[in-house]
Amino acid sequence: MTNRNLAFIVKDQLPLTMAASQTVQHACQRMMERRVGAVLVTDRKHRLVGIFTGRDAVRALAQCKDSAQTTLAAAMTPNPRTIAPEHTAIDALRAMSDGGYRHLPIVADGKILGIVSRGDFKGMELDRIEDETHLWERIG
Repeated sequence: MTNRNLAFIVKDQLPLTMAASQTVQHACQRMMERRVGAVLVTDRKHRLVGIFTGRDAVRALAQCKDSAQTTLAAAMTPNPRTIAPEHTAIDALRAMSDGGYRHLPIVADGKILGIVSRGDFKGMELDRIEDETHLWERIG
């Protein structure tokens, strides 16, 4: 498998998006139904304003927040890093590795095109990022 372009990876994707006013409980239900690990949180103009992941859900529960009352706006990670669709799988893997997160929204000109996670990558892409990581560990 080659170093694929992100536009190719998300070309048929329908990412889970929800308004910031939706509840954590509703988001978790939708994540479970869709079998995804993240919700892209949007404003009224459907622009990305945050991301809500399983980690955010755990944090909300640990803080004893009521999931039926807590909005995504209160529990999400605001202003997540994004990447443009012309970037490659390796670029996305590097960004996720460097940032310590598992999901990366794909956005072009303010429009949400999709989201990638480590599970979207295969073969040589994963081998290459692991080789780079090991090399940097030896150098550092």
